Amino acid sequence: MTAADTTTPAKLPPSTRQAPPSPQTGGPDTPRRKRTAKGAAAIPWALLAPCLLILALVLGYPLVRLVTLSFQKFGQSQLWGFQPAESVGFDNFSTVLGDSEFWDVVVRTIVFAVGCVVFTMVIGMLIALLLQRVSGWMKTLINIVLVASWGMPIIVATTVFKWLFDSDYGIINALLSKLPGVEMIGHNWFASGPQGLAVIMLLVVWGAVPFVVITLGAGLTQVPKELEEAARLDGAGAWGVFRYVTLPILKPIIVMLTTLSVIWDMGVFPQVFVMRGGHPEAEFQLLTTYSYDKAFMINDYAQGSAIALLTVLLLLGVIGVYMRQMLKIGDVE
Repeated sequence: MTAADTTTPAKLPPSTRQAPPSPQTGGPDTPRRKRTAKGAAAIPWALLAPCLLILALVLGYPLVRLVTLSFQKFGQSQLWGFQPAESVGFDNFSTVLGDSEFWDVVVRTIVFAVGCVVFTMVIGMLIALLLQRVSGWMKTLINIVLVASWGMPIIVATTVFKWLFDSDYGIINALLSKLPGVEMIGHNWFASGPQGLAVIMLLVVWGAVPFVVITLGAGLTQVPKELEEAARLDGAGAWGVFRYVTLPILKPIIVMLTTLSVIWDMGVFPQVFVMRGGHPEAEFQLLTTYSYDKAFMINDYAQGSAIALLTVLLLLGVIGVYMRQMLKIGDVE
C-alpha cells in the first residue's frame, strides 16, 4: 500500500446550496409570489375601474330607471309631481303586447334591420375584396374617402340624402329621368312606406359600409397567401378559394360585424326622425321611433319604457346568439 493510499481524504466544506422546497412545505418566497400574483391580477381591474364606473353611471342608472318606469303608471301628472307614480305590475307589457300596431312595428323593424345588415355585409365584402386588387395609392385614396364618409355626422348625411331624393329638386329624380322611358320629376319617394324605408335603408347602409370595409380589409391581410396558392394549385377557382379558404378565416370577424350591424340597425333613430321632419308616419315607425312617440308625443312614459325594454330584451337575444357563435368558433380552434 502506498503513501498516497493511506492519506486521509480532505474534508470538503458543506454545500451552501439548499434543496428546492417541496410543494407541501413551500419556501420563504411563496408568500411573496402569492402577493405578486394577486397584485398582477388586480392591475387589469384597476385599469378598467374608471371605464366600468362611467358605464355604470351612463348606462346603469338609465337602465334601472327604464325598468322601474315600465312597471308603473307614469304620465305628465306623475312627471310634474301632481300625482305619485303607481305600480301596475305587468299591465304596461300586456297593453303593448296586445296591440297589433306594436307587432306591425316589430316586423317592420326586423325586416328593415335584416335588409340593412345583408346589404351592408355584401357590399362591404365586395369592396374589401376589390381593394385587395388595386394599387397601393388607390387603396389609400379609397380608404381616406371611406373614413371621411364614415366620420360624417348622421344629421348631415341625413340632410344630404333628404335633398338627393327631394321630389322637386332631387338629383336622383333628375338622373333617373334621363333614362329612356323613365319620368321621375316630381316623384315623392316618401309617399309610401316601402319606398321611403328603402331610401332610409340606403342611408343606413351608406353610413355602415366604410366600417365593414376597413375591418374586413384588415382581416383579409391575415389570410395566408400560401393557403390561397395551394387551393389554386388544387384546381379551385376564385369562388372556391373564397369559400373554402378566405371565408373560414374571416368567420369570427364576419360574426362580430353582423352582430354589431344588427344591434346598430335595430337602434336606428335619427335617420328616420330627421328624414320625416320629426314626425314619422305610421308606415315609417320603427321600435325606436315608436317608443319615442309613445313617451314624448302621447306622454305615456310608462308604455314608452315598456317598448324600449322589450327592444333591449330583443337585442339581448341577438347578443346571446353572437356569444354562442363565438364560443363555437373558440371550441373549434
